[in-house]
Amino acid sequence: MEYWILFGVFTLLMLIGTPIAFCLGIASFATAAYIGLPPLIVFQRLNSGMSVFSMLAIPFFIYAGDLMVRGGIAQRIVAFAASLVGHIRGGLGQVNIVTATLFGGISGSAVAEAAAVGGLMIPQMKQRGYGTDYAVNVTSMAALIALLLPPSHNMIIYSISAGGKISIADLFTAGVIPGILLALALMITAYFVARSRGYPVETFPGFQMVLHLAVVAIPGLLLIAIIFGGVRSGIFTATESSCIAVIYALLITVFVYRQMTWEGFVHATKGAVRTTAMVLLIIGMAAAFSWLMAFLRVPAALIAWMNTISENPLIILLLLNVMMLFLGTFMDMGPTIIICTPIFLPVAQAYGVDPVHFGVIMILNFGLGLNTPPVGAVQFVACAVGKITVWQAMRSIWPFYFAGIAVLGLVTYVPAISLWLPGVFK
Repeated sequence: MEYWILFGVFTLLMLIGTPIAFCLGIASFATAAYIGLPPLIVFQRLNSGMSVFSMLAIPFFIYAGDLMVRGGIAQRIVAFAASLVGHIRGGLGQVNIVTATLFGGISGSAVAEAAAVGGLMIPQMKQRGYGTDYAVNVTSMAALIALLLPPSHNMIIYSISAGGKISIADLFTAGVIPGILLALALMITAYFVARSRGYPVETFPGFQMVLHLAVVAIPGLLLIAIIFGGVRSGIFTATESSCIAVIYALLITVFVYRQMTWEGFVHATKGAVRTTAMVLLIIGMAAAFSWLMAFLRVPAALIAWMNTISENPLIILLLLNVMMLFLGTFMDMGPTIIICTPIFLPVAQAYGVDPVHFGVIMILNFGLGLNTPPVGAVQFVACAVGKITVWQAMRSIWPFYFAGIAVLGLVTYVPAISLWLPGVFK
């Protein structure tokens, strides 16, 4: 009965449109009251969940990404990407994907990337004769690359949700090859779709122009090396690197590119404050919810149920992928990671899956959910920029979606894709 109250109240409140933080909190209070626990325990767990220093990295990385968009870094990355791959079939689609890959290593946010890159690329693609659905689908799927590349704040959320015992540096490193693999899969798909629709290619500007645009983009791209190199080498933590990213972004946008306005600075700062409040509330409520799941032995019950289906790790991973893909279709990514990590991670570890490897699997699963209605936040942003409905985009997204599923399958069943690079740095 306790399970029904915990998950039933949560599901009911979510279906009627209650904000996710309140769904978690009310379900936790109701369950605690039913089983006779003092309500004070829920407040204690909420407070302990919010009092994690490493969580400060999340709003600071988002803040840095917003500053870079408003300070001209994104535009220079687009110009550099265009010079590199614009001459391939479906040129602006290829530019979109490469830009997303480069910008993803700076922002770490799929929604921010869809808004920034989409705002620059979708209007250009429409003007050059590309279908709006193609432009939107390329943008929304390419935005998922940011989830896998450092400084992915969802990797940080996963580490915190796992009790802070998983190295953020290892998670950042583990996502690099899967992120590049996803970019390549999307580029191949974009090529064949563009070829079937007869989309144009761009003129190659020449190696001299490529070199010039690379030099112009270097100040922004250097942040990737600073974040990844600093965290991986142990010079600073993920939280410290997020603060350095903000300072670096301000210096570059104010003194190098000189495009940061006072209004842009204020808007980015307010956005970071709102994000901090939202993230802390959700994580605090989810900490109480997760503690009750552990208290009620939900992971053990799930392992026992899966044992009745199969004891083959390959089948178990398939079941976990199906469940995570399903959950990602109607829950936002951050809360889903917080809720599901304490449930699914012990199951995966019970079948011998490395927690770093499973983190990449989870991030990719829930990332695909961001592009799937009814709660596809990234797709909503891209469709809003392209001014089409979600259903118009969904009718032609399937080649790109299947490319993402293929990469998910490879990442799931070939652990070396995720674990080889972290092993190199050991």
